[in-house]
Amino acid sequence: MPDKHIFTAANTDMRDRVQAQVVRYALELVAEDMAVTLMRTARSTVIKEVQDLSCALFDRAGRVVVQSKHAPMLLAGSTLTMSEAMKHMERTPLQPGDVLIANDPFRGGQHIMDVMMISPVFSDDELIGYVGSVAHHSDLGGASPGGVAGGLTEIYAEGLCFPFVRLYIAGEENPDLFAMIENNIRVPHKTLGDIRAQASSCVTGIRRYLEAANRFGLETIERTAEMLIAETEERLRLGLDKLPDGEFTGEDIVDDDGITEEPIPVRVKIIKKGRDVVVDLTGCADQVKGNINCPLATTLAAVQYGFMVALDKHVMPNQGVFSVVDIKTRKGSIVDPVKPAATAARTNVSLKVQEAILIALGKMMPGKMMAPSHAQISHVAFVGRDPETDRAFSYNDIFGGGSGGRPTQDGRDAQDTHMARFKNTPTEMIEHEYPVRIWSYELLPDSGGAGKYRGALGVARNVEVLTEGVVFSRYGDRQRNPVPGAEGGGVGQPGRFILNPGKDDAPLKSKGIDALKKGDIVRIETPGGGGYGDVDERDDGALAADLRDGKITEAFIAAEFGQKRLELVLDNVRGSAGGEIGKLI
Repeated sequence: MPDKHIFTAANTDMRDRVQAQVVRYALELVAEDMAVTLMRTARSTVIKEVQDLSCALFDRAGRVVVQSKHAPMLLAGSTLTMSEAMKHMERTPLQPGDVLIANDPFRGGQHIMDVMMISPVFSDDELIGYVGSVAHHSDLGGASPGGVAGGLTEIYAEGLCFPFVRLYIAGEENPDLFAMIENNIRVPHKTLGDIRAQASSCVTGIRRYLEAANRFGLETIERTAEMLIAETEERLRLGLDKLPDGEFTGEDIVDDDGITEEPIPVRVKIIKKGRDVVVDLTGCADQVKGNINCPLATTLAAVQYGFMVALDKHVMPNQGVFSVVDIKTRKGSIVDPVKPAATAARTNVSLKVQEAILIALGKMMPGKMMAPSHAQISHVAFVGRDPETDRAFSYNDIFGGGSGGRPTQDGRDAQDTHMARFKNTPTEMIEHEYPVRIWSYELLPDSGGAGKYRGALGVARNVEVLTEGVVFSRYGDRQRNPVPGAEGGGVGQPGRFILNPGKDDAPLKSKGIDALKKGDIVRIETPGGGGYGDVDERDDGALAADLRDGKITEAFIAAEFGQKRLELVLDNVRGSAGGEIGKLI
């Protein structure tokens, strides 16, 4: 693959290449500053701690030039949102100081809780581009407290759905729109603060964009944008040149839709001939009644992400990505649903699309792709009224799981993988802001699949509610069908939700809503990743290290590797302990 700092475009000389890199990093810093503004001024932990957000700069044609390094899922799909926004702005042009708000999954959006804001950038009355951000809001009304419950059947139940409307007009709040929002949400003191924070990030973006334009000149900015987009496309095509022609398939499965218990297949076919690549998703299941349907924007993001990570890990995620692959879907399917399909839990489909893409690419690139990961998001919300403040609260949190084992090393424990990349919410912050107590937060031993390289571990958190009248809403997956391994590797342990562990041990549905009593404890367990390679090739020292670190148990070694291997590992552990003691003496 080309070096990450070198442009491959034949029509650029060295001076232009160097300048393009300087301008590139300046523009990326604009997007990062937008994200920092949003995180530092937001009120909800899902934005300021989890960092469920992304920011981007667009040229005057609405093409993505650069974006912040946060959730790839959000901005990769925003290209479609921006395309729809451009159609709107042709009819109703934006003026300086305007902020456009949208979240309609059937107009380029993702799901109701992911709100996009777009602002134009003017220099001397000339439109030179746009800035935009996407952020997950913890409360937008609807039937589900916290907006994350599985099992809803229509988008109308999922919360406020904005077409393209002006949130700010000439720099001033649209009072009618703010009043409507406030009148339809449970936690206005948080949500309205988050909305204003997101609009402020656009203000930061405009200011920093203009500073860059003044520093380098508008002509240089625009020429660099063209070079960056062309560079991304060319680097991906160079990666494609190394792949064989043919048809390659991948498949994954969603446990259920939260209404029925029927498994839902996600099927991908990659057809490559030279530099022409078609990703065919028409074999995916029809859209379902439950709210796991995946809007087209998120589906496109899953496909684009898969090709980016497989072909060139250093490629810039800009408009150039979208010129490389022809994506075919079927209207009315689970990856391209039609209104009024419910979409809140769409990540449980999009991450399966991403895994199916990687499985198919693994057939094109033997020995290069990792084993399947947890491929779900356990998104939970505890919603009620805080007795100390007499205000409603909405504690939203997102949990990843274990990534798959890799061709050369173990998976990475307890992470959102691939398209999410969300951060951990500190226990101290949770207990400070919400009437809950975190009793434990830990890795799950034995949850990663065995293999030459171990699948990564999932996590577990025990949450106690400290007040009456709390509603627990959530969606997750991989609780019935464990994560498969690759190249002979073992399966990862499924996830689960448990009410009052060690007492009632009542299993909760992976997608649903339940009322809790004061003192109830919910245990959240996320799936582990699949193992990679033959278990017999696992290094004894690696097994011993995992045993010492508490990542696996003796029972796991005996079950996956045999009793004889367990005895060898125990001898290794005793020897290591003796050596360490000897050194101390």
